[in-house]
Amino acid sequence: MNTKYDFGSEPADNTVYIRQVPVETLPQELRDQVSGSDGLYAVHGADGARLALVQGRGLAFMLAREHEMTPVSVH
Repeated sequence: MNTKYDFGSEPADNTVYIRQVPVETLPQELRDQVSGSDGLYAVHGADGARLALVQGRGLAFMLAREHEMTPVSVH
């Protein structure tokens, strides 16, 4: 018997949030690895945890979809 407090059968939220990361906010060792003008993008879970840091918005969306997640832009 399920109650309104039984969340075990609910589908997991697979939404992830994509946002651009200013390079100047990163540690120097990461800044040295960034090249090109695509920009750096972070993929965050619903709880705010950073799941990935990739170069380029397109790559961030592709990565999320490859892992069966729904990407959403955050500005």
